[in-house]
This record gives sequence, structure tokens and C-alpha cells, in this order.
Amino acid sequence: MPDMDVLLAGLSDAFSLVNLLFVIAGVIVGQFVGAVPGIGPVMAMAIAIPFTFFMPTLPAIAFLVGVNKGGLFGGAIPAILMNTPGTPDAAATALDGHPLAKQGKPVKATKMALYSSITGDTFSDIVLITISAPLAVLALKMGPVEIFALMIFAFSVIAGLVGDSMVKGVIAAVFGLLCATVGIDPEHGTPRLYFGFFELFDGLPLAAVAIGMLAVSEILRRLASAGSTPRSAITSLDGDDPTVSRVSWAEYWSCRYVMARGAVIGTVLGAIPGIGSTAAAFMSYASAKQASDEPESFGKGNIKGIAAAESANSAVMGANLIPLLVIGIPGSIAAALLISAFKIHGIQPGPLLFEQQGRLIYGLFGAMILANATNLIVGQFSLRLWTRVISAPESVIFSSALLLCIVGVYMSTGGLFGVAVMLVFAVVGYVMNVFGFPVVVFIIAFFLGGSFETYLTQTMVILDGDLTRMIDYPIAVALVVLALISVWWLGFRKKG
Repeated sequence: MPDMDVLLAGLSDAFSLVNLLFVIAGVIVGQFVGAVPGIGPVMAMAIAIPFTFFMPTLPAIAFLVGVNKGGLFGGAIPAILMNTPGTPDAAATALDGHPLAKQGKPVKATKMALYSSITGDTFSDIVLITISAPLAVLALKMGPVEIFALMIFAFSVIAGLVGDSMVKGVIAAVFGLLCATVGIDPEHGTPRLYFGFFELFDGLPLAAVAIGMLAVSEILRRLASAGSTPRSAITSLDGDDPTVSRVSWAEYWSCRYVMARGAVIGTVLGAIPGIGSTAAAFMSYASAKQASDEPESFGKGNIKGIAAAESANSAVMGANLIPLLVIGIPGSIAAALLISAFKIHGIQPGPLLFEQQGRLIYGLFGAMILANATNLIVGQFSLRLWTRVISAPESVIFSSALLLCIVGVYMSTGGLFGVAVMLVFAVVGYVMNVFGFPVVVFIIAFFLGGSFETYLTQTMVILDGDLTRMIDYPIAVALVVLALISVWWLGFRKKG
């Protein structure tokens, strides 16, 4: 159990005025970027990380969490109003959200998405808060050999679940680990792969790589195809009739089992690295349709379809932080970006985090609950504003985002070299997407590369260079066997 003084101190930090303002700002930014198809919370987080460099640690992390939470709901707005999901996980929401909006009930559809999103997100956060500390205690009993084996297992699962090919997933992971070796060798203190650029002695800058791969590559692709005409969307948000302008308690309560199922599915899948919120949303939607007495009504404006998709994709967010905080392994790109934010502030995620930074962790938990309440309030009053946002020309939005990318990287790296690195990895990300190599796997492997190398070195020292001695570590052996099974099974399932 956490020390009560630490817990109360963390909660008081979370509810301070400064932290509250940054949470509100994060949620507003998240809903804004979620409402713009093609940007999404992940791109916004990547752009925002450099701007958090000079912020206190808790407000910086809370701001990024607010962006992620706001973006999860924001993506449902264009999915419902214009049948164009703002984020990939909102595609399932569009199946019933847009038909309901076309029936003259866009506000009802959007508010149901908001309420179910908050419900699933809150459930996931409660699970995170409840089980993360006990799991961290168990993780502390694992040594370098077991953690090294665990990272191999995580890489195998992520490489197999993300993308269409196990081989391409493994190649992306190896490439990410290779890029992580740039800089000073932690064991011998000699520079590696720096090609005469002393700026690379500290390694490739995290912000430049993340923004280039996740944001700039997508911005350039969208700018190339962007038009100057506004998008076509439903902008007339019904009148004063309460039957179409609000979700009644009876309607919300009728979806309780659907939302509970979606929250559980999203939480379970979110705790498994690599699966993601899109799979959770569609799995929950399919389960709700199968369990319904009127399955034929799904896809025609059934409010339970919206509830199923949104409760599941939002529940993934909190669950993604379970492996991140407990063992330092991110479950998604958003969680990987949070790792970079932690590292910018000199904090290494993992089981020691609860012992060494308990006040920060419980402050983060308080900020997450606060962000849910803020998301609900902002979402209630900002809908008409976001309907204007989704009609803005893409050329204006993405040009502004590109400018923010350049400014952010310049600030975080202290010069144009970081901007050059960003542009190089923007091209790399674009090429990887074209040829089907999963960028998600690369990013996670790159962020974990330093830890992976450290645990590999420690493992080889402990085993005295003899891998057969791993048999003395049954947990590590079991994890390696599971990794081999996942490679075989997932590779066979994808046939290549």
C-alpha cells in the first residue's frame, strides 16, 4: 500500500491550479486535433513534447495525458458528422454514429460518444490505479535476465500484432534498435555510428525522430493531396427538441451492459502491448452486435453501436499505462511518447518509479481522473466549435502543424541539426508506410533500445556469456519460449 502522506501529496499536486490549467489546455487541444481528420492525438503529443521541456514534470505529463484523452473523444466528432474518422479507432463509431446524425440527431450521437468514452476511460483508469502498484512490487522481484526475456517477448508480440507481416514487423523492430545504438556506447564509452556529427554523441534526439516519423511524414502526405475547399459535413446541430438534442438517463442506462463489456475489452486489450484501440473498438462493436436482440439495427443508427465502440477505444488509454509504469514497456505509440516525456524530465519508467517517484505517480493518477471530468465538461460545451474546425481547409491546418513541428524540434534540440534529423526521419517514415513496415514497432523499439542494450549487457555478464545457463532462470526461459511461440503463431497467421 502506498504511504498515505505520499498519496495525499500527489493528489494535492494534481489538483493544484497550475496542473488544472494544463489539464484543461491538454483536453481542449486533444479534442481540437481529434476533430481534424488526419492529425489525431498521437501527432499532437509528438508535436507538444518539445514544448513541455521547460514545464514542471507533473503538469507536462498531465498536459500530454489530457491531449490523448481529449483526442480519443475528438476523433468521434468527424466520424459522426461527416463519416470521416478523426482517428483510426473512431472508424467503428462512424458505423452507427453517422447514420444517426443523418436522421437529424447529430448532438445525441455525439453526446452518446462522449458519455461512453468517459465511462470506458474512467473504468480503465480505476483498473490502472488499483493494480499497477502491486504489479510493480512483483516486477521488482525480476532481475536483468527476466526483464531482458520479457522485452524480447514484448517485441515479438508487438511485431506480430502490428502490421500485415511478421517479417516486416521484426525488421522494423531491429531497425529501431539499430537507430537506438547511435551515440556513446554505455559500456565502453566510445562513440558509435555518429558519422562525424558530434551532435549525435548523445544519440538521435527522441523528439526529432518521433515528430519526423509520426507527424511530418503524415503532414507531407496530406499536404500533397489537400484541397483548398472546405469539407462537407453536417453543421446544423438540431434545435431545442430535447429528444434529439440530449441523451436521456434511460438511454444511457440502457447501454450499461454494452459499455461495461466495451470497457473490459478495451482494458484487457490495452494492457497487451501492440494491439491498440482500433482493434478494441471493432471487437467491442462486434460483440455488442452479436449479443443484441436486434442485430439488424446496427449500422443504421443504433446508439448502442456508438457506446460499444467509444467505451472500448477509450478504455485502452489507461490500460496502456499498465506495462509502461510497471515494467517500462509501452503498449502503444502514445505510451511510447510518454516515455520520451518522462526521460526529458530525467525519469525512467519502470517498477522503481513507484518507490522513487511515488508522489509524481499518484499526482499523475489524480490528473487522469481530473482529465476525465474536464473532458466531459469541455465536450458538452464545445461541440458547435468543433463543427467549424472540421470544415476548415486541410492546407491551412497542416501547414500550421508543420510550422509547430519545426519550432518544437528547434527548441528541444537547440539548433537546426535536430530539424534536419526530423526531416530525414519524415522521409524514412513515409517510405516505411509505403512499403508496409509498421512505424509503431520502430518507434517503440527505438524508445526502448537503450534499456534493451543495458539489460542485454547485464544478462551476458550474469550468464558469463553462456546462454545455456539461462535454464537457471525458469521465468526467463518461459518468456523466451512464449516469444518463440508468438513469432511462430502470429507469423503463421499472417503468412509472412
